[in-house]
Amino acid sequence: MTATLLLARHGQTVWHAENRYAGISDVALTPEGRAQAGRLAGWAVWQPHRPDAVWTSTVPRAIETAAPVCAALGLTPHREHDLRECDFGTVEGRTLAEFAAECPEAAAAFTRDPAAHPFPGAEDPRAAAARGAAALARIAAAHDGGRVLVVAHNTLFRLVLCALLGIPLGEYRRVFPALRNAAVTELRLAPGRGAAPPRAALLALNVPVEPPAGTDG
Repeated sequence: MTATLLLARHGQTVWHAENRYAGISDVALTPEGRAQAGRLAGWAVWQPHRPDAVWTSTVPRAIETAAPVCAALGLTPHREHDLRECDFGTVEGRTLAEFAAECPEAAAAFTRDPAAHPFPGAEDPRAAAARGAAALARIAAAHDGGRVLVVAHNTLFRLVLCALLGIPLGEYRRVFPALRNAAVTELRLAPGRGAAPPRAALLALNVPVEPPAGTDG
């Protein structure tokens, strides 16, 4: 039993220009973010093996990013609350530089090991990684042998990739500096044996959603 998961971060939001942390906040897509969603839909249509299903987090910016894909492929999206972005606590809506100016020691500790020293009031990154990994495992089990587009969030996906690939969670910012908006990361996921965690293989990272060579549009 295996499934191919096509992980896509939502499109650009209005907080991207200033690199503000957007976790549980409802932050709107920019015009470029909506264009990225359209390019993701075009990419999905061009694929020789199109997604069989689309899942999103319950956060509006992810739902909006997935909508053009679902329209293009004639699919009804599934929503999974455990794919929501991490809650960044007191840094929600702020930049790391702003936080560092106010709390330099806490910012330095976060930079050294963001899993061991999350922002004040933030969700425990270990809990976020666990819920996100469990959600992907459920999605993979529901689509055995299929290809599934999963639209969610930057920090959650990076934590989950570390958890599934056996990388220490504290390294997520270094190993995966960023997942680009609407780019696709391809992951093959199979259930573990017995009580073992799912077995994951990373097939591609940050693939641009551009037309293949020779394709009109």
